[in-house]
Amino acid sequence: MRAAIIYCRVSTTKEEQSTSLRRQKDELLQLAHQHQIEVVHVIEERQSGYEIERDGIFQMLELFSERQANILLIQDETRLGRGNAKIALLHQLAKLDVTIFTISHQGEIEISDSDSMVLQIVSIVEEYQRKLHNIKIKRGMKKAISNGYRPEKNLTNLQESPGRERKKFPLNEVVRLRSSGLTFTEIAATLKGMGHNVSKATIHRRYQEHLLEIDAKES
Repeated sequence: MRAAIIYCRVSTTKEEQSTSLRRQKDELLQLAHQHQIEVVHVIEERQSGYEIERDGIFQMLELFSERQANILLIQDETRLGRGNAKIALLHQLAKLDVTIFTISHQGEIEISDSDSMVLQIVSIVEEYQRKLHNIKIKRGMKKAISNGYRPEKNLTNLQESPGRERKKFPLNEVVRLRSSGLTFTEIAATLKGMGHNVSKATIHRRYQEHLLEIDAKES
């Protein structure tokens, strides 16, 4: 799939900025045509690049999360954002496996060495935060087991309303797809194609339960 979202931004609401928005859109449509990319959405925004709370940005991230597109077309990286906002958005887009094309590069974006270094640091910090969170969960589970908790007897209706049966779907398939690098959104879409209509939140929760149960048995 080579589906793209065009994102155009100007910093003020002045009427003369409308010309800039139109120019950005026209040039990005031409860029998409040159690279044989299908444009599925065009987002235009009038707001400061230093602000992270922008309706257009949230719309864009939601569309990428739903896998409606996998390419972002922007005039240059400053249209995406400035300062910390730009770094945060570049990091989030990388996590969503989004490829960024810019007019200034006439193709895929080339991130500066300084920005690249910051993004690497952010990724490392985030990974260690995830590890610390998982360690905390494992330690809590081990302590609970030592006090008599038995996960195999308590996972049946975890986080479900009383009397409600948990949705059944092939957990082994979830584990296999996850080990292949698929996101939970992609796994949910795959299971739906197999006839299992289950949300990504439920899949994620059941997958975490599975990991905790394995850790408990190995302890």
